Amino acid sequence: MSGTITDVPGVLIGHYTDEERYTGCTVVLTPAGAVGGVDVRGSAPGTRETDLLRPENLVDKVQAVVLVGGSAYGLAAACGVSDWLAEHGYGFDAGGIKVPIVPAAVLFDLSFGPFAYPGPAAGYQACVFATAGGFPRGNVGAGTGATVGKVLGPAQAMKSGLGTASLRVGEAVVGAVVAVNALGDVIDPANGQILAGTRAPGGTRLADSVAILTGAAFHGEHQPPAAGQNTTIAVVATNAALTKAQANKIAQMAHDGLARTIRPVHTMWDGDTVFCLSTGQVPGDVSVIGTAAAEALAQAVIDAVRSARGALGIPSWFDLHTSV
Repeated sequence: MSGTITDVPGVLIGHYTDEERYTGCTVVLTPAGAVGGVDVRGSAPGTRETDLLRPENLVDKVQAVVLVGGSAYGLAAACGVSDWLAEHGYGFDAGGIKVPIVPAAVLFDLSFGPFAYPGPAAGYQACVFATAGGFPRGNVGAGTGATVGKVLGPAQAMKSGLGTASLRVGEAVVGAVVAVNALGDVIDPANGQILAGTRAPGGTRLADSVAILTGAAFHGEHQPPAAGQNTTIAVVATNAALTKAQANKIAQMAHDGLARTIRPVHTMWDGDTVFCLSTGQVPGDVSVIGTAAAEALAQAVIDAVRSARGALGIPSWFDLHTSV
């Protein structure tokens, strides 16, 4: 167990990172196919092919999920992933023609650094470098331009990134990968401490985003946050055998991991989306796997902020922690 989502057999991870323009994408590859589910709870989502994951719809397996920056523009990265899968003969068999099934979700990083977004070439490249082993976290892939704590605007935010975690539950392995680009603060659920979030004016201490949103200061002195410029996007995966309905249920339960670690979460300004993938090698209980998925996702959120490094004058947890 490496403590990453690739501990789940059949799951590979690949990144494309644009270090100059602060954007990127992360591809969760399951070339042999995985039963998929999804749960969207934020109110400003950008997604592709999520309708296919409803239990009543035809296609029962996906070959990849793409987490990507660039807002709606970034959905184009999924086309490159489809090209790579098609070249290698992976996809839904539609009468002898293989059609790759590649759901995707985006986060908004267009205002962090120069205007840029990943396109098809980025998605393709992420597949080329996909691995079943350990992989970098922090300012990579979909987390390259991620920030948190934007209640007072992007200038008072902190740098976040991409994180991962895994747990073993009997024979089953449950893993998570997440790009944390939340409006709210990231909290350590063990003690309630704010790890990264909105910085008070002057930038020397952390404010409390919930207190700002619900307090008189927000309604008087500060303007409401800009809509759709946030979003936490994630994939949880397991080798436990699941139906599509069960995968959707586990995606729903996994959101509890976001609720434990991000405050506030699922706002009108976020597009929070969690996918679930099952590679189906061992039996598993839905309630147990769902509970583990929520815990793995909570740990992955913490990993995302602790792995991030400051950029463009926006500090990270690491910067504040090591400066003390």
